[in-house]
Amino acid sequence: MSRSILVVGAGKSTSYLLDYFLEQSAEEDLKIIIGDKNPEGVPEAYHKHPNSRVIALDTNDVQTRKDNVKQADIIVSMLPPTMHLDIARDCLEFNKNLVTASYISEEMRQLDPEVRSKGLVFMNEIGLDPGIDHMSAMEVIDRIQASGGKMILFESFTGGLLAPESDTNLWNYKFTWNPRNVVVAGQGGAAKFIQEGTYKYIPYHRLFRRTEFLEIKGYGTFEVYANRDSLRYREAYGLQDALTLYRGTMRRVGFSRGWNIFVQLGMTDDTYHIENSQGMSFRDFTNLFLPYSPTDSVELKLRHYLKIDQDDILWGKLLELNLFDAESKITTANGTPAQILQEILQQSWTLGPDDRDMIVMYHKFGYEMDKKRYQLDANMVVLGESARHTAMAKTVGLPVGIATLLILNGKIKEPGVQIPIRRETYQPVLNSLKNYGIRFREYEVPYLGYNPDSVGN
Repeated sequence: MSRSILVVGAGKSTSYLLDYFLEQSAEEDLKIIIGDKNPEGVPEAYHKHPNSRVIALDTNDVQTRKDNVKQADIIVSMLPPTMHLDIARDCLEFNKNLVTASYISEEMRQLDPEVRSKGLVFMNEIGLDPGIDHMSAMEVIDRIQASGGKMILFESFTGGLLAPESDTNLWNYKFTWNPRNVVVAGQGGAAKFIQEGTYKYIPYHRLFRRTEFLEIKGYGTFEVYANRDSLRYREAYGLQDALTLYRGTMRRVGFSRGWNIFVQLGMTDDTYHIENSQGMSFRDFTNLFLPYSPTDSVELKLRHYLKIDQDDILWGKLLELNLFDAESKITTANGTPAQILQEILQQSWTLGPDDRDMIVMYHKFGYEMDKKRYQLDANMVVLGESARHTAMAKTVGLPVGIATLLILNGKIKEPGVQIPIRRETYQPVLNSLKNYGIRFREYEVPYLGYNPDSVGN
């Protein structure tokens, strides 16, 4: 008798996930039920495949949602993070295992005792970042500690960027993931991390001017800015005694300086709404954040306000986004500044049909052994195939799919609400990912440690 996998949500990140399930469907005797609010938007190939069925599934339709969860053998939720909880409660009600790529919310964490008591696996954070970052880090950390090493430094950075041949705009960037997450990145509190035993905090208004640089062989120089909370995984990774623990986001050099303009203007603010934003021109929107002048143009006011010279590359970046265009109109009604900025950016930063994206991940491990200090660097680069089969979809979807089958086949069985930091999870997933070209290159380098006062110089 065939086994069924219910995939809830068929957005951009699911192309490789669904392909993987269907590639495995004959050998594994699988039926894939693809539930989406807009089934007509699901590619025709999935409608026609003999081992898949596409259904209309609005998670607000409680009875339909419960009926489909009850009938499936395992559930994969690819919904936005805030929408996982209803699915999770259904899984508890009907004793179903659950897989998501999202960060564990506090509400999800509170389900852990009941999940454990029922012997269920609720695997979360099994995508890219979070996901591959956890697994690749733990593989090396466990190896170092098993050899008698003591971890003293761990840094990890990830970026969703453009493949070199598609890197054609002045920002060296287009959206390869949820645009909203990019626009509001870093908000909600100061970034915090530890360097050489000293706690560091970066408030949001300084986040994009406190960058560091790193080199990926064959792909050039990147800049990184700190994630909001680098310390949240200190205990999970077993790094309570590490002197440095720092996680961040990678961009091409110069992006953060440009993004800081939006932060300083207030365009990334998501806390209030702009009345009558619908129909407003891009130019008028930009002017909202600038001082009044009876004579100066919007362009001149912005350059004076932020001290940008006309020949500065920053100015070219702003012009490239049509921020001063009087003809382009906003369609968002009563939007927040962040929502409106997102709309404007999507007109310039949406992947074209011939664009390819690129995922870059970099880890730095510092450890002591026999009274000497060592450093191991590791990096991963994955290139996308097309605007649909992106590197982002590949690195998010494949770990989800591989882990789902491991759970379904009883290879991952430790119960509870969890992330993929146990060897029984990360080892088979990472081994399978190598078959798809997702692998890390490791380099032994001289231990450099950290100058704790270097950040922001």
